[in-house]
Amino acid sequence: MNEEILSKLLTSFQSGDLSLEEVMGKLKILPYEDLNYVKIDHHRAIRQGFPEVVFCQGKTIEQVREIMKHLSRHNRNILATRAIPAMYEAVKSIIPDAHYNELAKLIYVQREDIDIDQERFILVMTAGTSDIPVAEEAAITAEIMGNKVERVYDVGVAGIHRLFSQQHIIEKANVLIVAAGMEGALASVVGGLVAKPIIAVPTSVGYGANFNGLSALLCMLNSCAAGISVVNIDNGFGAGRLASMINHMR
Repeated sequence: MNEEILSKLLTSFQSGDLSLEEVMGKLKILPYEDLNYVKIDHHRAIRQGFPEVVFCQGKTIEQVREIMKHLSRHNRNILATRAIPAMYEAVKSIIPDAHYNELAKLIYVQREDIDIDQERFILVMTAGTSDIPVAEEAAITAEIMGNKVERVYDVGVAGIHRLFSQQHIIEKANVLIVAAGMEGALASVVGGLVAKPIIAVPTSVGYGANFNGLSALLCMLNSCAAGISVVNIDNGFGAGRLASMINHMR
């Protein structure tokens, strides 16, 4: 339930189209709806501008299906991360307009087009092709939250000329998300090229000494380039959400 829906609800009560009992019934889900195994925060869209996002990993297929069903009743746009195909099929059976991106492992429903500022865009970059799944999680998250998103993939430091050839789009971006595994050096290089906020995403891509993303995480945290923030390993959603918040600030 977002501000627009709540406003229409109260206006309908004021005009007499809805009774007090009907309004109270709809407001019972605020601040949350208790399904025993989960307490769905329907109030989040009002507080933060986007509904609660479902983290599917560790949940059963049935739990994901029911949570998405209840979220879809009260929100136009919803998102679920770390979802497997079987979860999507279960959701699709009850929410026909649900979509799935297998690469990013995202289930999403987008019934409302949000006005997008075409002059301010988020640029999502990767060091390598293997980082694209995490980058796509970030990119699609930002898109469903109402942002123009551009992508520049496979421009890591092993072939630095590939990065420099993208300087024109890098400079135009309002916010940049940089996903990199191995040693995670790309974020520092990009950080030295622009005066824009950069969100670095360490990925778990790499050989043994990468320690499943730990080396990239520490490299990014220790960057000497100013203006870089770092999210958790493989946390494309967190990067996309933060980039969206920054991009919408005025």
